[in-house]
Amino acid sequence: MTATPPPLPDMRQPAALRAHVKSILDFYDPRAVDPSGGFFQFFKDDGTVYNRVRRHLVSSTRYVFLWSMAARRFPDQPQYLDYARRALAFLHEAHRQPAGNYLWELDWVDGRAQRVDATQHAYGLAFVLLAHAHAAMAGIDEARAGMAETLATIDARFWQPAHGLVADEISPAGELLPYRGQNANMHLVEACLAAHEASGDDIYLDRAATVAHSVVQRLTVPSDGWIWEHYTPDWQIDWEYNKGDATNIFRPWGYQPGHFTEWGQLLLLLEQRRPEPWHLPRARALFDAALKHGWDQTHGGIVYGFGPGGVVCFPDKYHWVQCESLATAALLGARTGEARYWQVYDQLWDYAWRHWVDHEHGAWFRILGPDNVKHTNEKSPAGKVDYHTTGACWRAMQVLEGLGKAARPAG
Repeated sequence: MTATPPPLPDMRQPAALRAHVKSILDFYDPRAVDPSGGFFQFFKDDGTVYNRVRRHLVSSTRYVFLWSMAARRFPDQPQYLDYARRALAFLHEAHRQPAGNYLWELDWVDGRAQRVDATQHAYGLAFVLLAHAHAAMAGIDEARAGMAETLATIDARFWQPAHGLVADEISPAGELLPYRGQNANMHLVEACLAAHEASGDDIYLDRAATVAHSVVQRLTVPSDGWIWEHYTPDWQIDWEYNKGDATNIFRPWGYQPGHFTEWGQLLLLLEQRRPEPWHLPRARALFDAALKHGWDQTHGGIVYGFGPGGVVCFPDKYHWVQCESLATAALLGARTGEARYWQVYDQLWDYAWRHWVDHEHGAWFRILGPDNVKHTNEKSPAGKVDYHTTGACWRAMQVLEGLGKAARPAG
């Protein structure tokens, strides 16, 4: 991190957000392109590729999102649409299996996929659906069939209609495993909202509404209305799963303030299409709880996790938590008209600009310690590829553009 970052632009201006996204894309373009197929996924801070063969389904799908959004927002950059097509093709040719499932991890060697992990994850399929939806919105017509196929696969293998939720994991041998979690369901809502936007088909909106109600209204802890991460096979809270373990990037123990704010964002997006009286109050309550218990009063930023009672259990900071929170702050600011949400938006940008944005090499760092010092020089390991950073900027830009210049709050 540079000692003195350049002045923070006015991030209430869409042009500033657009310029920041372009700087992130420039980190990946063209160094991420693997001439043998797809894109490299593992980068050091300076852009060095530190693993040239491993491919993770989450990164592969998020590349489709990254380039598809770039193609829509930067039509003067034709390579972005080419990259989106390339990313979607790799998803189909390397990850997709004849039965419709997708390899969770593979090694790409001499232009061929070698299986590393064939476990099926509902989380992964949610991102497959998201990828197809965004590719379709970018004008890749062949992606439309992939949306319906992916939802059918999710329904056949993971959907539990009695609970209005998806299970999580199927072993390579085909056994449905007992773990249940809210994270896959949250991202299924995100994917279904995108698929509805791409297709106009209410089947996706129906599913998003059902899952959101199941998690946010039914699974929440009665004492505080918060969302726990882990559950037993019959959807009872599992307070012990991964207790004390912050190393599992998809299933950490504790309450996740980043997921609280992410749910707030999804509820506000759902409210725009199929409003329910509980959407806004729950979005506000979750966002406010995340900031109340998760904001580090000493060093700034939102911590990774806190336990029952709001006691911080993992004080490290993750990039995605800050990203999703600033996007939700913009949505809440626009929806409610309350200045306090825009003040949080500004506060998060000031913090991110000083500590997260790599002003030397581009893009954002991934993880910082409690005192905002880097733990690692791995900028983009499995699953990152700056999906959260660009996505948050696009969301905030959409909000600000929707307000119009006259109504836009002054920065």
